[in-house]
Amino acid sequence: MMAAREFHLLAERAARVDAAAKRAGFAIADVSGTPAMADGVVLTNGADLAPQPVSWLWRYWLALGKLHILAGAPGQGKTTIAIDMAATVTSGGRWPDGSGCDAGHVLIWSGEDDPADTLLPRLIAAGANKSRVHFVSGTRTDGELRPFDPATDMAQLAELASRIRDVRLIIVDPVVSAVTGDSHKNTEVRRALQPLVDLASTIGAALVGISHLSKGGQGQDPASRVVGSIAFTAVARVVLVAAKVKNQEGQDRRILARGKSNIGPDDGGFEYAIAQVEALPGIQASRIAWGTPVEGSARELLTDSETDSEADNAQAAATSFLLEVLKGDTVPVKSIEAEAEEAGLAWRTIRRASDALGVRKRRGAENRWYWSLADRSKRGNLANLSNVEGLDNLDNMSTETDA
Repeated sequence: MMAAREFHLLAERAARVDAAAKRAGFAIADVSGTPAMADGVVLTNGADLAPQPVSWLWRYWLALGKLHILAGAPGQGKTTIAIDMAATVTSGGRWPDGSGCDAGHVLIWSGEDDPADTLLPRLIAAGANKSRVHFVSGTRTDGELRPFDPATDMAQLAELASRIRDVRLIIVDPVVSAVTGDSHKNTEVRRALQPLVDLASTIGAALVGISHLSKGGQGQDPASRVVGSIAFTAVARVVLVAAKVKNQEGQDRRILARGKSNIGPDDGGFEYAIAQVEALPGIQASRIAWGTPVEGSARELLTDSETDSEADNAQAAATSFLLEVLKGDTVPVKSIEAEAEEAGLAWRTIRRASDALGVRKRRGAENRWYWSLADRSKRGNLANLSNVEGLDNLDNMSTETDA
């Protein structure tokens, strides 16, 4: 009598041959003795499987056949980042780390931005091959166009994608569009995402769903702040987080970081900027300008290290520090930074305290910045400006905008 394991193995092999033949247009003859597929639970023995490596579209960042979540607060350029990814794929360009990408097609399903006046100009600005970009515009039923519904229309989309061939990236913006039920319930989110995940797996494309980060959560893991059910990040194999933070000089910088990865490194990132360019004469569009790679976890790169209560204490300490350092004097910013570092105070906290105190910030000679307390006359100790290096005259100092 045939063992159960051998029976299922033969049945699965027969099913694969049958499916492949049907796709190729061949008729299948009825072969006597071939085991029929049995109803019930199917077990696959580990000895029958061959280990397979992860197939990467962008090594350690975008995996073929897997779901990725790209999250960030409003205004961080999430859609523009996704468009840059699409441009890299369609043009066979290079990723931010310099690695190359084989050219392929891209599917974009957007429920927020118009393809003609927003997405296409951004694609052009990013250098995309327009002929390899396909927008999911809806589904036609009985001659009428209705919104695309992943619950009922996914099979048709899969068929179209197979005809296009070589679809390597799918973008869903926002990913919550795929959820027709309650996006805060795990079971409903998992059920809604599964058709998209199956589509990506079937055609071998990287699936990127765009989402938002919840407000607050200072000091938390950024991946845990993706809005909606935890199922969004649980189902995703990689979570990418885009955010604006302050560097040690107090200047804004944007960072794309890996907040989670089940299939590769889960740290590191890249600086980026959002530039406005003229995609075509008279048509403006945003595009991404990639910067240098950065090291560290997403929490280290994108969030303050202080909890809310610790932040209050740190703010008070920073306020006392500034009152002491700046009393009756005009001090170079570099000196303040050095003393703050020695005192163990974060520069971002010093800046917040300076804003609360109304500290005067001026630029002097050689583009050096200086801080002083506001309304020093009431403190009874005016600074002797002639003794401050780099300051010729207070009237020649410009108000700080970016120090």
